[in-house]
Amino acid sequence: MLFKKPKNSLEGNPKIQFKLFKDKTDTLSKELFTCKKCKKAYSEKELSESFNVCPFCNEYYRISARERLDILCDSASFIEHDSELTSVNILGFEGYDEKLSEAKKQSKENESVVCGVCNIEGIKTAIFVMDPFFMMGSMGSVTGEKITRLFEYATDNKLPVVGYCVSGGARMQEGIMSLMQMAKVSAAVKRHSDANNPYICILTDPTSGGVTASFAMQADIILSEPGALVCFAGPRVIEQTIKKKVPDDIQRAECVMKNGFIDNIIGRKSQKSYIGKLLRMHMRYEA
Repeated sequence: MLFKKPKNSLEGNPKIQFKLFKDKTDTLSKELFTCKKCKKAYSEKELSESFNVCPFCNEYYRISARERLDILCDSASFIEHDSELTSVNILGFEGYDEKLSEAKKQSKENESVVCGVCNIEGIKTAIFVMDPFFMMGSMGSVTGEKITRLFEYATDNKLPVVGYCVSGGARMQEGIMSLMQMAKVSAAVKRHSDANNPYICILTDPTSGGVTASFAMQADIILSEPGALVCFAGPRVIEQTIKKKVPDDIQRAECVMKNGFIDNIIGRKSQKSYIGKLLRMHMRYEA
């Protein structure tokens, strides 16, 4: 074959690549997991109690949209919007139907983002959460449509928006239709802002490409999880372009915050209380 597409580490099986591995060598318990960084083993209960963060070395593992909603939303308060919307192969892109089918199977979602309304520490909030297990949260036309509708609903109902971003960028299988979502969502964010409604965005690993270049960086307050990759083009792309090795931490959240693009880095355990405080502060200001 003359041209061979290089393997994309953001695709494939994210459960193997990014989730914890069950320790097959353990003979006493089938529920032990091994951290890919420190190699220490711990139980499924310990993992759940630490919000999918290694209790020994603080390594962060990606979690699904539903798991994030369980962490952030008040009990039984989440009401989903537009759950029936799903992507189709509008350009007849070869292999896209199979990728969509596999993404739905892996993530158990119809699309790479879950949108709705919930209460966060008693405050009614519009929320969107991107899912890393649906084509690495890539942004297609339906992803943009769902987020746009959420911002429009929040504007009409004078609600704050909290968004969790995780994305490998715009979805190439939808071509220009995917790239157009950057402008569409950005316009909805602007209308929401002009109506004096707050928008808080939390960047998770990775947040890159067209998502970073649009609504991820348009929030009034931009937060991040520790160690998250935050960039437009990733380090490998930069290295291939400039033919030089870049520092390992150059696009990690800590470096990005040091250079003024992130307001604060908040651990997963503290995010609900921190976001709740921010929402209360803005509500008092509006009052």
